[in-house]
Amino acid sequence: MFTGKINVTEFVIFVIYLAFMLGIGIYFFVKSKENGEKDYFLGGRKMGPWVSALSAGASDMSAWVLMGLPASIYVAGISKSWIAIGLAIGYTLSWIFMAPRLRKFTITANDSITIPQYLTNRFLSKSSAIRVICAVIFLIAYTVYAASSMKACGTLFNTVIGLDPTVAMYLAAAIILIYTFLGGFNAVCWTDFFQGMLMLAALLAAPIVAVFVIKGGNAADTSSYTLPDGYWNLFSSWKDILSGLGWGIGYFGMPHIIVRFMSLESDKSLKKSAKIGISWNVLIVIFSVAAGCVGHLLLGNLDDSSTVFIQMSRFLFPAIISGIILTAILAASMSTADSQLLASSSAFASDFYKPIIRKNKASDKEMLWAGRIVVAAISIIAVIIASNPNSGTIMGLVENAWGLFGAAFGAVLMLSLFWKRFNFAGALAGIISGAAVDAAWLLILNQDKLGIVEGNTVLSTLSGIYEIIPGAIVSLVVAIIVTLCTKAPSKEVEDIFDKAVALTDDATQK
Repeated sequence: MFTGKINVTEFVIFVIYLAFMLGIGIYFFVKSKENGEKDYFLGGRKMGPWVSALSAGASDMSAWVLMGLPASIYVAGISKSWIAIGLAIGYTLSWIFMAPRLRKFTITANDSITIPQYLTNRFLSKSSAIRVICAVIFLIAYTVYAASSMKACGTLFNTVIGLDPTVAMYLAAAIILIYTFLGGFNAVCWTDFFQGMLMLAALLAAPIVAVFVIKGGNAADTSSYTLPDGYWNLFSSWKDILSGLGWGIGYFGMPHIIVRFMSLESDKSLKKSAKIGISWNVLIVIFSVAAGCVGHLLLGNLDDSSTVFIQMSRFLFPAIISGIILTAILAASMSTADSQLLASSSAFASDFYKPIIRKNKASDKEMLWAGRIVVAAISIIAVIIASNPNSGTIMGLVENAWGLFGAAFGAVLMLSLFWKRFNFAGALAGIISGAAVDAAWLLILNQDKLGIVEGNTVLSTLSGIYEIIPGAIVSLVVAIIVTLCTKAPSKEVEDIFDKAVALTDDATQK
């Protein structure tokens, strides 16, 4: 079970942290007087600005921001920082343009609690097509996404306390399952809040201290290696620039992030939450890039680049401090995994199980248990994927899931919020085409092992461009064309649009 020497101090800190997370889940389980869908899956739309902002950020910035992105910077140089730039821009724009409208539109559209439910209610459709397709995409993408978090937990525990990676993955999955089962959305948001604070503190501390250590001449012996050519060239590749900026598209279609927009208690809270969330996000991505660069200068060559932040923290600080800092990686993994599991379970229970399998006859209690079963199933599958040595890197798994969500839902959701003429047929076509193009681009052009691009100049040029970009473009174009070629929405549907746009903050509180 244990493959290396255990650092007792770091181990004790990890145990205390995990116990604290479980305590939050138990607290909300005991406190909760409402066990219905809206309370479990959306917190009753009573989230305050600080909790919503940091929860949205923490559910987004999983362990890839502490392990995956620094590893990419460590290996390839600052040309990969375009990912951070794209994320900062996309996150800011989503809070400014999407959040205010989505909150009001979901309330107006029969108080929808999930994205598939909102899209169905927004067009007053009796068809379950969007719900079924969304549920399938959610289950696939979230399983892959959760696998990245599980893989990070395995690497972390193996590096820090010598625990077998697979055992660590199952342990982390069990802890996440318990507090998600017990407390639902409230527990997830509050654990994310504390984890978001911890992540920011860790990312601020390590690179800043490392700079002073390097200036003081106390870095590891780096005389035996040189940095790769072009390491400090920000504009080394147009594909890196385009693909990096493309990451920002994902924020407009990421269900576990934008559901925080829906949960806010008021427009006043939303404005405050936006300022907090944007500031947090910008600081996180800046110092994530810094961790990769400074880590290379501090440590030199590493056998496993994904451990650069771990090794840097242990090099710089005594065990009691490094244990707290490294707990941020565990926090990042868990904060994203719990949000993904809850979002996928809500999609399955509310958008597939209740309307299709149970024909709207399921009780609230039955719905909650249906969602919990899905949470357990996804967790197990995610661990199986993560424990497979051929499953890819932490960053690679996140990239695949992020691209699928952004391509499938980003354009459709924005059109539903800003285009009155938009209809159900256009939304359905946009989701399907975006997901299909994203998957096809990934499998055909971005999987070099298939050998398809060899000898083909056109395909070789397109290969390496992040699949979210063509997926989102096709989704937007197809959604507009299909909408214009089909029947305009009814007056009742247009009234929903007008009512949502005119909805006041006082009205949302009634």
